[in-house]
Amino acid sequence: MPERTPCRLLDAADVTAAMREIDALDVMRGVFNALARGQASQPPQTLTLFPDGSGDFITYMGVLAQENVFGAKLSPYITRSGTGHVTAWTLLMSMDSGEPVLLCDSKQLTLERTGATTALAVDMLAPSSAKRLAVIGSGPVAQVHIRYVARLRAWSDIRVYSQRLAASTARSRELSCIDPRLRCVASNELAVHDADVILLCTSSGTPVLDPNALSRPALITSTTTNVVRAHEVPPASLNGMDVYCDLRATAQLAAGEMLIAAAEHGWNHSAIAGDLPECMSGRAHMPTYGRHAYFRSIGLGIEDIAIASALISNRRGPS
Repeated sequence: MPERTPCRLLDAADVTAAMREIDALDVMRGVFNALARGQASQPPQTLTLFPDGSGDFITYMGVLAQENVFGAKLSPYITRSGTGHVTAWTLLMSMDSGEPVLLCDSKQLTLERTGATTALAVDMLAPSSAKRLAVIGSGPVAQVHIRYVARLRAWSDIRVYSQRLAASTARSRELSCIDPRLRCVASNELAVHDADVILLCTSSGTPVLDPNALSRPALITSTTTNVVRAHEVPPASLNGMDVYCDLRATAQLAAGEMLIAAAEHGWNHSAIAGDLPECMSGRAHMPTYGRHAYFRSIGLGIEDIAIASALISNRRGPS
């Protein structure tokens, strides 16, 4: 019987410290290469409701054979007096022994893998000549996106807009420290004007950008939130864009704009031009920018598993 390895427990501070030693973008390249080669398994995420409308939790699962691990992240949304409380924990287990090897707080882990996955998409899908980067949102998700994407192209400027920026000079200063090219602007329109790449990094469940209002074709990226059928662009706009996603088998079941577009606007998931494993393996139809390209990330368990595996490879942590 395989020797049992003690399960390590990493809290939020442990994970944040360990992430400084990890190149999450490189980890994500490895994950999607593994999916392309059939060396990883990614079932659909599941949503489980709590009784009496008291919340829910999403389960993200994955198997990463090249690292000999499998596991799951549980992400609860707990309602408290009309407000929501979100946590997340990742459990990593050995494919040899079937024993747990790591339990870690997933807040920073999730931020890092989300930003790194978007960065991977930008690196593959954005024109090499892209100069203008726009970001809608200014919170932790936006900040980690900026940190990863800022190094991918020779951006002439990085414009950021969110409603919170006008009321928070501290947040404006915090953002400005990320990259000297970054400037906070006064409106959504100023941020996206003539942008080559637009990163939507909000917690909104309804559209924050209408692609039809843009002056030129751009790459638009969007992540997800716990809001049911959340979408940051109008669902009908999918019909006029080249659509990409992290993984087509799961995105079409969870991305709010895809579900609504299919139900109400005649869009079909067969119109997805490519997902990240297909892009990595050269099987996707890459954008030509005769129209907008749109990348949607819903978050995958295999991403969490890969980052968690990197954590124990780079740091022992308390047992």
